[in-house]
Amino acid sequence: MTVSLISCWLVARGRWCHRREGLSKRFYFPLKQEKKQQTKMFARTVRPTVSLARSLSTSSQNNAKVAVLGASGGIGQPLSLLLKNSPLVSQLSLYDIAHTPGVAADLSHIETRAHVTGYMGLDQLDAALQGCEVVVIPAGVPRKPGMTRDDLFKTNATIVATLADACARNCPEAMICVIANPVNSTIPITSEVMKKHGVYNPNKVFGVTTLDIVRANAFVAELKGLDPARVNVPVIGGHAGITIIPLISQCTPKVEFPADQLAALTSRIQEAGTEVVKAKAGAGSATLSMAYAGARFTFSVLDAMNGKEGVVECGYVRSEETECKYFSTPLLLGKNGIEKNLGLGKLTAFEEKLVADAMTELKSSIKKGEDFVANMK
Repeated sequence: MTVSLISCWLVARGRWCHRREGLSKRFYFPLKQEKKQQTKMFARTVRPTVSLARSLSTSSQNNAKVAVLGASGGIGQPLSLLLKNSPLVSQLSLYDIAHTPGVAADLSHIETRAHVTGYMGLDQLDAALQGCEVVVIPAGVPRKPGMTRDDLFKTNATIVATLADACARNCPEAMICVIANPVNSTIPITSEVMKKHGVYNPNKVFGVTTLDIVRANAFVAELKGLDPARVNVPVIGGHAGITIIPLISQCTPKVEFPADQLAALTSRIQEAGTEVVKAKAGAGSATLSMAYAGARFTFSVLDAMNGKEGVVECGYVRSEETECKYFSTPLLLGKNGIEKNLGLGKLTAFEEKLVADAMTELKSSIKKGEDFVANMK
């Protein structure tokens, strides 16, 4: 049997994928590969089922239409590239206020199954969202040196409210994954807008805080000489400064740090966004790592929608786990969004103090988002 016939047979069985290595192609069976890559489930949380590399190579079970709102931006373009490369996505709808047709045309030349369409300007926003099952929102202005996430509020609050309104009217059953900062406020904004339309489902509106987990995993692995792909640090709370609460005590594998090193590590995770903003010296904020994190969260949502069991990601959602209306915790995902909130778990005294210290700021950010929608004309 020739290589071409073999490849045709594998394609027909839906079990073929390739990766360019020079000019060659590699064939393999995802089911066997998946068996090798399975990771151990730990006591309270499990390493998210999407290693990004794995999501780019496994066979799709369903045909999902995913929209990226803000697809021409610093996060939107690499995020769209990662989504285009995933067989979990069959249709990719890209929207932005400028340049989207070019981005869509560029991505459409990639030899993967997702069909890409581009929409530009508010008059095309409704069309971009028709039939979408997952909507990812990286739209908004980026942080610059000296800016906090709160400084972005006025501009990004209006953008997110406009996009949430369009989602409520055009795809009210979709999973809404908000990346746009300040997430501590933009999730309350999204929720309140959906409520106004009578279509709010708290199990389907997520603040994407995955970048905090990704960073925590990378930093812990670096300090302990571990494989980052094997490290899982739950991060709870919010998505800004002291509201970012890494639970190092719940890390898998188990790790320990002296008190001074633990405090320094926690601070670095909380201020990692500022670290990138300063390093880029006015050229923007975290875009590539955020695109990776956004794609990872989206793939987890899609896996769960496809019926995969045991999919766990942290996310900033409507919550009753603390005195705050919204709070990030590990979430068990299912076909209809959040299947179960896994809560905070057992905290150390150090972590309990971090939670207590975050409450005032979180409550203020939540109220700010809710007030914004209440005062909208």
